[in-house]
This record gives sequence, C-alpha cells and structure tokens, in this order.
Amino acid sequence: MSSKTVDPDPRLPLPAFLRRPTSLTGRLALLYVGSTAVLLLLAAGYLYWSLEDSLAREDQALLRGKLRVLRLLLREHNNRPAMLESEIEHEAAANELLKYYLRVLDSRGRVLMETTGMAGFLPVLEFPPPASAASGSPPILKRDFGPDRSYLLLTAEAGDEGHHLLQVALDVAHNDILLADYRWKLFAVLSAGLVFAALAGAIVARTGLKPLGRITRTVTRITASRLDERVTDENWPRELAALATAFDAMLDRLHDSFNRLRDCTGDMAHALRNPINNLRGEAEVALARVRTPEEYQQIIASSLEEHSRLAHMIDAMLFIARTDDPAATIEHTTFHVRPELDAITDFYEAWAAERQVSVRCEGDAMVHGDSILFRRAVSNLLSNALKHTPPGQHIGLSAGPGPDGGTEVVVQDSGIGISVEDLPRVLDRFYQVHKSRDQTAEGAGLGLAIVQSIMRLHGGSVQIESEAGRGTIVRLRFPAPRV
Repeated sequence: MSSKTVDPDPRLPLPAFLRRPTSLTGRLALLYVGSTAVLLLLAAGYLYWSLEDSLAREDQALLRGKLRVLRLLLREHNNRPAMLESEIEHEAAANELLKYYLRVLDSRGRVLMETTGMAGFLPVLEFPPPASAASGSPPILKRDFGPDRSYLLLTAEAGDEGHHLLQVALDVAHNDILLADYRWKLFAVLSAGLVFAALAGAIVARTGLKPLGRITRTVTRITASRLDERVTDENWPRELAALATAFDAMLDRLHDSFNRLRDCTGDMAHALRNPINNLRGEAEVALARVRTPEEYQQIIASSLEEHSRLAHMIDAMLFIARTDDPAATIEHTTFHVRPELDAITDFYEAWAAERQVSVRCEGDAMVHGDSILFRRAVSNLLSNALKHTPPGQHIGLSAGPGPDGGTEVVVQDSGIGISVEDLPRVLDRFYQVHKSRDQTAEGAGLGLAIVQSIMRLHGGSVQIESEAGRGTIVRLRFPAPRV
C-alpha cells in the first residue's frame, strides 16, 4: 500500500502569528542578533581552531624533539645497554606534566628496551610503519584507546644503518580535556553574547526609531483642515530627513490642490449662478404679466443664449474631465502647422476686422499630434487675444522649432496683459482675470484650462509671459515625435 503526501490547501488561512506583520524594531533586533551571532561564531571558531592547531603543533614538535634526543642517546651509549636503558627511563620520567614513552627495537622488531609499563597499553604493532633516518619529518599518528587515552605515535629508524628502530609516544589526553573545557567556555560566552545582543539590539532599535515615532505622531495630527502642519526638523537623521522633505513636499502639493479645488468650486458656482439667475429672472419677468407673442419670442431667444452658454460650459468641463484621465489617449498624425494657423486666422478674420485688430501668421513646422485639438487650443488663444487687444493693435501667430527638438507655436498680442498676481493662476479652471457677464463658453474661465489639457495630452507644455499694459505671449511647446 503506497503512501501519498497531501499538500496543504493554499486557500486555507494562515495562523494568526504568521499573518501578523513583524515590527521594524523586531526586524532590526533580529538582524542585530543574527549578525552578532555570526561574528561570535566566526570568532569562537577561529579561536578554537587556533588553540587546537597550536597544541597539535607543540605536541608534534615535542615528539620529534624526543626522537632526536633518543637518537643522540643511542649513539652515545650504544655499547653500554645498561647506561642507555637508565637514560631512557630517566628521560621519560624527567617531566611530570608531559607523559611520553620511549622504545628501542632491533632490526627484527624485538623490543630491546622501553619505558616501564609501556608494553601494557602501547603494543609495538599499534605504532605506524617506520620512517627512514633521512626523513626530516617522520609521520605522526594519533590513536584513541578509550576515554582519557589518546596518544601521538611515531616510529623511525635510529640512523645506525638500520640496526635499531625507535618508537616514541606522547600522551595527549590532557589536550582533549583542555579543548572540551574550552568548548564549554566558548558556548557560555556565545550564549551570554546572544542574550546581550538581543537586549542591546532591542534597545538600539527602539532608540534609533524614536524619530520615526515623532514623524508618525506629527502625521496623525494632519487633517484636511490642518494641512499647514509640517514634519521637517533640522535634527532628523539623514535617512529620515529625505523622507520628511518628500512628505512636506507632498503636503505642499495637497495644500495647493485643496486651495485650488476650493477656489475652483467657488468660481464654478459663480459661473453657473449667473446664467441660471438670468434664466430665472427672464422667466419671472415673462410670468409677471401677459405679453405679446413678439415679447415671448424675445424672452425665449434670450433664454436660448443662456442655455447655449451653459451647454458650452458643460461641454468644456466634460472635455477637461476626460483629458484628466491618465488613460486618455489621442490619435497622433504628423501635419504642417502653417495651414492650420491660416485656417484659424481666416475663421476669425471677420471678428478681427470688426475689432480693428490685425492678425499675422509666419513660420512653419511639423507637429505630431491631433490636428483638431491643435486647432481648438490655438483658437482659444486667438479668441482670448482678440477679446483683450485694443483696436489698432496686432496679434501674431508663429511656428518654429522648439528648444528640445520639438515644435513651438507662439501667440503674441499687444493687449492689456496680465498682472503679476493673476499670472500664476490663469491656467486654473474658472479663473477669470477680467470678469464680464456677457462672456461666452470659454469666457467662463475654461479657455486656458482647455489649452493646458490639450497640451498635456500631447505631452507638451504651456508657457505664458505677460506684463500688465504690454501684452501677452503664450508658447505651446510640442515634443518631438518618438521614434
């Protein structure tokens, strides 16, 4: 019977402790503890390895040193076995802290002399094969024979033409005890270090995040009626200073947008109130008494004018609302500017002649965009210029290359101009520099707003230069077509 692993249903809800987002303080503390743990482990590992390697090197050096001493003794007392045996016993027992054992064998492997009791726990066959006398560093073997019984073993020729073999052993059980004790101490240090790192990490994280808490408290005080609050502080850390500056810039934009929205709402109410009041007044006058058919026709014709003005205003508002949609697009074609300017000039020729204002066109260029929207934008600018240019003056329309490789269309008049106070707001919706009841359609303050929306659809910009009493220059800058 086969077993089958069933994967958990991904649609099942996670436990609450997994869904709960971790705090920034906790994350920083964990990162601090983790980095400290890695550093402590690396340091402890290096120290442990250094101690173990140092002990091993010292023991091996001691073992090879004893081999050299034994060879020297063998050469000096080779003819006096009793003296040699006494020297070996004395050499092995000279140091109480280091337990090492010496053994001399003949060429057939028979024991000639050895440290007392050595045969009981270190037989001859436990040693590694002998190394030649010419070998500078004979191999050393470590053997464990049980708890607290570890030895370094070495076998080498005595250097007397192969007549004798030498075996040297060193008890290194005390090294294992020392290393085990050192491991426990390192473990205690690591544990204490991690506990300290956790506490220190939490304290450091909380202290470091205090400015973020101050920003949070400041932000919670900001409401629609208190957009003048700011979070910028000269004492912010460098990382939070950039965040505070960006947040204040956003608040400035929101504050400006709220002010513009409030002004736009008031201007829109004022613009709609005039035609509605006119319609209501005319209706009340018509109902005041019985009138002749001609009088009713006159009242209806006047009402139709107000209705037409309202319809044009609503169409303009809908157009601006559609262009504000980020997904709004237009169909781009490449066309010459000069024929479009000539057509617009011809359309307004009669009105310009009536106002005794001359309109001149010059230059040509190519624009990649919507020709109908282009005509509407330039028509709004020319209509606006005709309204505010005194008789006997002139208006110029020109086209040429722009500063960024695109196309620049300029509408310049010598009219009454715009004051410095009004210039920053002339592109706002429903904002009117010169208010008049008999203005139509775009005269409600939507003409330049429509121009700006059209340029935004084309990816271009509107720039207005004006001075009161000295005329106005409006520049429409269309970007170069993208390849």
